[in-house]
Amino acid sequence: QHGRVVRFFCHLKYPDGTAFEGDGRFFLKTAIAYAKGKGYNFQIGTSCEFYCFEKDDTDMPTKRPHDYAGYCDAAPVDRGENLRRDICLTLEQMDIFPESSRHETGPGQNEIDFQYSNALKAADNLVTFKNVVKSVADRNGLYATFMPKPIVDNCGSGLHIMLMCMKGTENVFKPQLGGLSKEAERMIAGILKNVGDMTLFLNTTTNSYKRFGSLLAPKYISWSHENYAQLLRAPLADTDENGIILRSADNTCNPYFAMGLLIYACIDGVINKEELPKPFNFNIGSADESELAKLETLPQSLKEAVERAEKSEFLADRLPEHMLERFIAIEKELIIEYERAADKEQFETARYYYHLYCQRKLKKGGGEMDRILVASSNDKATAMLVSLLKETFPTCKTSIAATG
Repeated sequence: QHGRVVRFFCHLKYPDGTAFEGDGRFFLKTAIAYAKGKGYNFQIGTSCEFYCFEKDDTDMPTKRPHDYAGYCDAAPVDRGENLRRDICLTLEQMDIFPESSRHETGPGQNEIDFQYSNALKAADNLVTFKNVVKSVADRNGLYATFMPKPIVDNCGSGLHIMLMCMKGTENVFKPQLGGLSKEAERMIAGILKNVGDMTLFLNTTTNSYKRFGSLLAPKYISWSHENYAQLLRAPLADTDENGIILRSADNTCNPYFAMGLLIYACIDGVINKEELPKPFNFNIGSADESELAKLETLPQSLKEAVERAEKSEFLADRLPEHMLERFIAIEKELIIEYERAADKEQFETARYYYHLYCQRKLKKGGGEMDRILVASSNDKATAMLVSLLKETFPTCKTSIAATG
């Protein structure tokens, strides 16, 4: 090897040593400590979906999928097999051990799953994983994206978060007499009660909400023991590693805040003795409208998610005040930019598919983006992207920065 790159994780602090409010890693550590103080130790696993697209002869990403395989297809139809193997072997060299990998339903869509680990390690590993996926894909001449809905009429990419909770040596979610314990039910009820408020931190982009309710992605706040299309699934597998799976998040989230909030929601469910509603075992796609009308929906847009978050007592109690206010302000700026865009799909492609570094000029009474900095090592690719940007953001100035 030509050289090694060191990765390390740290905490952000003020000069006097106090924690910075926006430090997600500190937030998650605080949530873990809070749960342990109540006698609980959460273990988290993840299932991460992403798309791979081909590049053109200028090294610019296209919207042409790497293959047209389907769910769990094998080579040669599945052309991502060697890529996933390369990703997994690279991760193993970094002491990160994937549990499984496969082709997902969409063309060029892949999934890599990770076994349970402590919550902090799970979040750290997810951050590293996303960087490795993009780097290895680029090394193989491909472009990987975690954009939630990169192809309008095809499956979106989600982040399924699996929670297992230990109390002493016992798994809270291990079935008892064919069902779940009251403690487990209250944890699930806590998530269902607060997930609408948390959605802003699980799905942070306008594009995230194009995925909801489409092709088995969740739309309703519901749960089931067996139905894979529900928001939350609580299998009754008689194993020591049985857990619950939340299916709404995507990889635009900050995993430290997302996982921390899920832990708090579980504990709140236990403390407040929340009652778990009956499972929704119907197929969402063919369910009667009268049945669906009984269910609350997840926020259906980033704007709705912001409105829920602003009114949330749960978030106000758990998140640092300044951090919550600042995050909501940033998301509101994004909504303004999205609503101003004449072509919404093109806006999301420029913002979420290509990697842009945006400098925002904050003005009194609102935010406005007045300059876009394009970082590229390829002059032709840059020219193509600048052309797209000028169409999407006609009032913005465009600056070029060479990298590489």
